[in-house]
Amino acid sequence: MTGKSHGPAFKAKPIDLKHCHVCKGKAVVMGVFHELPCAACHASGWVSADTGEALPPEVLVTQLGLLLNIYQQRLIASGEALRKAWGTDRNYQEGNRLGAGGTNYTGD
Repeated sequence: MTGKSHGPAFKAKPIDLKHCHVCKGKAVVMGVFHELPCAACHASGWVSADTGEALPPEVLVTQLGLLLNIYQQRLIASGEALRKAWGTDRNYQEGNRLGAGGTNYTGD
């Protein structure tokens, strides 16, 4: 057998999402006196980028979880890059003038 022919996919793949055009991604719309949940996007603020239609809640939860994981991985990777650029040895290499009389203070 060369590939999968039916049934759910082995791995969940992210679907392209965009902000809802009705609520502008806020998940609520203004009623006469107060804000109401947006019916066009199931009060999520996100719709399918391809069709512009709201995703079913169970699919939407999965997609938002996948996107959150992707963004967290990017944030961690950028934080590690910053940590490497601003390593702990930098505290010892440059004077920070935080010690007594403007001397270097390292906190040790």
